[in-house]
Amino acid sequence: MPLADLLHSLTPSPALIVCLVLAISLVESLALIGLLVPGVVLITTAASLAGHQDIGLAWLIGAAFIGAILGDGVSFSLGFKHHEQVTQRWPLSLHPEWLGRGARFFERYGIWSVFIGRFVGPVRPIIPLVAGMMRMPPRTFIWANVTSAALWAPAYILPGYLLGRTWQHHLNLPPGIEAVLLILAAIIVVLAVIFSWGRHQATRHGRLYRAIAVSVRRMPLLRRPWLAMSQTGDVPLASLLLLVIALGSLSGWTLLVIAHHEPLEIDLFIQQLFSWLQSDVLYRAGNVFARIGDTLGIIALTLPWAAWMLVSKRWEALLHWSGAFASVALLNTVGKGLFGRARPETPDYLMGSFSYPSAHTSTAVVLVGLTAAFVAAEIPRQKRFWVYWIALALALPMALSRLVVGVHWFSDLVGGALLGLVVCALTLLHWQQQSRPSMRPCPWLLLSLASLVLISARVGFFPPV
Repeated sequence: MPLADLLHSLTPSPALIVCLVLAISLVESLALIGLLVPGVVLITTAASLAGHQDIGLAWLIGAAFIGAILGDGVSFSLGFKHHEQVTQRWPLSLHPEWLGRGARFFERYGIWSVFIGRFVGPVRPIIPLVAGMMRMPPRTFIWANVTSAALWAPAYILPGYLLGRTWQHHLNLPPGIEAVLLILAAIIVVLAVIFSWGRHQATRHGRLYRAIAVSVRRMPLLRRPWLAMSQTGDVPLASLLLLVIALGSLSGWTLLVIAHHEPLEIDLFIQQLFSWLQSDVLYRAGNVFARIGDTLGIIALTLPWAAWMLVSKRWEALLHWSGAFASVALLNTVGKGLFGRARPETPDYLMGSFSYPSAHTSTAVVLVGLTAAFVAAEIPRQKRFWVYWIALALALPMALSRLVVGVHWFSDLVGGALLGLVVCALTLLHWQQQSRPSMRPCPWLLLSLASLVLISARVGFFPPV
């Protein structure tokens, strides 16, 4: 069955979409859980699907209204009836600053905090819980809960619903692009869940880590390797899981690519989407990012940092970085020669080279992935997920630039990203085998400015390679 037909057959029914809106609104407003769920993305996606199917707007707003009231109501009841137990449970036991932030907000705005907090992202799922702990009168809370939900529901539903009603009729999107947009939205949601919740679970304070640790210690064959890896601190479970997932995904994706002599259907859909989006400004921006991510661009970005590691005698860090870039370059060369996949377009400077996997993407993932890992090791645990989100935001335009300039298929980018993650995981596992000295002090501002100057010169004066 073609991909578009398959997605169409899987499209939720109108009744199911209404139920999804209710469930998302409830969970997004629920105490603490709302901080871990990308509610805005999920609500917008569901409302867009509803608009595309012409589902009654009143049903959607009503579902969001009811879900929001129930979510805040449950949160208030938990705080009102189980004050002590809530503060001792995960995740508040690990993040007491969340409760402190909500308490300060409540003290500042008083009874209006429930109404105002509904529209303030960082404290929205906390305020009803704090209101219950502070013994706000239930009647006052119900008034604030209902009136704020009445404004919140249409404010969150209408933009997505409008997008769903207009994306085909007024934007003149090519046929079948809805399927591509649904896939991209699903990818965004999955990434949001992984970076907001999944990564924390693989650290020493996460439930996944503790569950695996308990299970491994009961198995004689695995107990000794686990203890050996934990001698220098935490077992690098996140890196191990990254390696297993990325390597398995890369193997499966590569088998899918080589099984098709022609581009995948999703490749053609996304090529069509980028053709529709094409403009002179976008093409120039794509060329800039393409130059940043090529060999000269990577050298320009990393040269000041490599020089600092050399001068400051950070030999181990320099060797790991050099090994990662050499490995990804070698694997890309071998992969392109082995699979011999033709490019959509082959400009003169790429003549004789092949498409799969995307070297730009894999190298960019190694660069920003390792940078994020090294930076995250130097900052408090609660702030580390922001580092990985910034890394994702930096790698994405360099990868997508290959689609803008038309020299890669979308599946090449996926293969390149997975290959880059494999190299990152292997490098980090080797780095984490023993305790390493801190990278501080580091003149990061001076080095960043030097990288900016060099990359500007590379983009402005040298042709693409």
